[in-house]
Amino acid sequence: MSGDRGLRRFGRAWDDLRGRSGRRIVDLVRGQIAVARAGAELARSTALGRIDRSAARVEMAELEHEGDAERAELVRVLRRVLTTPIDREDLFRLSRSIDDVLDHLRDYVRETDLFGPDDLGFAVEPLRALIDGLDELEVAVAKMIDDPGSVTRAVLATRKAGSRVRQLYQARLAELYAGPLEMDTLRKRELLSRLDAVGRRLGEAADALADAMLKRSH
Repeated sequence: MSGDRGLRRFGRAWDDLRGRSGRRIVDLVRGQIAVARAGAELARSTALGRIDRSAARVEMAELEHEGDAERAELVRVLRRVLTTPIDREDLFRLSRSIDDVLDHLRDYVRETDLFGPDDLGFAVEPLRALIDGLDELEVAVAKMIDDPGSVTRAVLATRKAGSRVRQLYQARLAELYAGPLEMDTLRKRELLSRLDAVGRRLGEAADALADAMLKRSH
């Protein structure tokens, strides 16, 4: 039995030396981002009226399970490998922030079904900005190993997309408050606040990766 454990440790060390563990970690983070992006696309389709809200809620629950599975596997791998492409703590921060993006999207979709207004058009642009930011984050993560010098540009683009979500949130809120204060106004305000939270979590993911790359360069 102890011999089997020794062989497993040797196998992990060999994978580390060949860079396979690092690429496995990168692929798992990218998998998390892909699930979060699918959640953002689902939310945008709901805002555009392309999918029924109750159906979107069911589909989002399935995506959440996928995201949880990707994160759980990442945590498992991080506990077993000897080396990682960036600092472990920053990898945990990055993974948690991506998970938070998906969690807030889940809550947004659920709330559109529970008490959302008839018209969700106000959410289309913020969700488009979020999707763009997730695309840039995926680019940044994909280049961590082979092209670390270009990661900073993609991280800045991710932050810019998060800031765009905040700007759109503020603009839509101003438009709401310029009109009559009705129950529909309050519903839209709550949903806009949820989208703003999603944008902030995206920014936190970008910050985690930026911090990690800075440590790596020293």
